[in-house]
Amino acid sequence: MIRTLLRFLENIAPAEPVYAHCDIPCGVYDPHIAQLAAHTVLRMATLIEESKGDNHKIARLIAIKEEHAELAKHEVRILWGDYFKPDHLKQFPNLHELVWKVMQTGSAARQTADKQAAQNLLDAVNTIAEIFWKTKGVETTRVAAPYPTKAELVYPKL
Repeated sequence: MIRTLLRFLENIAPAEPVYAHCDIPCGVYDPHIAQLAAHTVLRMATLIEESKGDNHKIARLIAIKEEHAELAKHEVRILWGDYFKPDHLKQFPNLHELVWKVMQTGSAARQTADKQAAQNLLDAVNTIAEIFWKTKGVETTRVAAPYPTKAELVYPKL
């Protein structure tokens, strides 16, 4: 009887479909964590280069570098899977390739202590950050980060 009543009500006033971009539609997305992680990878690569001979310190720096390279990849995967939509792909047709590049450069940064690999990760993450903010209609600026890397950081102009 209840089912019949519910079907009757649905026929009279059908429910509108609801669309969410994640399991819990919080709407809180930001590429900043990925950027900080990429800067950390670059900083660790620099410190590894400077720490010749101190194996304990090098082991710790490598562990942190690898953790943050994976964090950068993780944060971009969240944006890719939960935030970016087909309309964004139309607007930025190279988005698939850029996300793939973050995954590849993140893996390369984990596999080596090469500063160029770390810089490539940061560059790719910064490009994703610019696209992210453009999808929100927010202009960005690139500035020297206030971190020891002194590398670029993408900030939204709010």
